[in-house]
Amino acid sequence: MKQHRYQVTLHHLADPDGNPADRPPLQFEVGNHDDIFAIVERMRQRTDFTPEAATALGVGLKLFSEVMLENRDHPLFASFRPHFAEFMKELKKG
Repeated sequence: MKQHRYQVTLHHLADPDGNPADRPPLQFEVGNHDDIFAIVERMRQRTDFTPEAATALGVGLKLFSEVMLENRDHPLFASFRPHFAEFMKELKKG
């Protein structure tokens, strides 16, 4: 399957008390059949999430769903798959 390629970097800025975090960033490459930037733009057009929440939701869902799609026969996803499909239908309705 052809995929868009992404590099994801996550910096831990501070702990819950506001103290600076002392961890190296997480960085990895990942593929996705969708254009995640286009998905995030559509999510940001929604009025029920802040732009930050829409971005986190869009990126998180696309990263998770691609792993689930690539491992569709893994037993971990068996009972969750129908619920996720229903969730995505609701999400796409707007």
